[in-house]
Amino acid sequence: MADETPSLIHVEVAFALPLKQRIVALEVPLGTTAVDAVQLADLSSLFPEVERGVFERASLGIFGKALKAPAQHHLSDGERVEVYRPLEIDPKAARLARAQRQQQQ
Repeated sequence: MADETPSLIHVEVAFALPLKQRIVALEVPLGTTAVDAVQLADLSSLFPEVERGVFERASLGIFGKALKAPAQHHLSDGERVEVYRPLEIDPKAARLARAQRQQQQ
């Protein structure tokens, strides 16, 4: 019996806002990248309140681990791509503002 590689794999794409979360299950061709999966998930139709470009330039991860090159990460069966929201404030700026407030007290 020949060892056949499946031509389709099952993956998920996840995105969350503070009050709304979605996980989109997809069946994609072997060789699909993390970026491809996000495009196929069509998150902009599920989150019309989010600017479309956010999904195109968002940081991506797999099960909580950030991907350095999501366009080159070929997905494996069962992986979940996480789409990370952009930070509303730079963490360094937030720490600086907090420190300045504490000094004024």
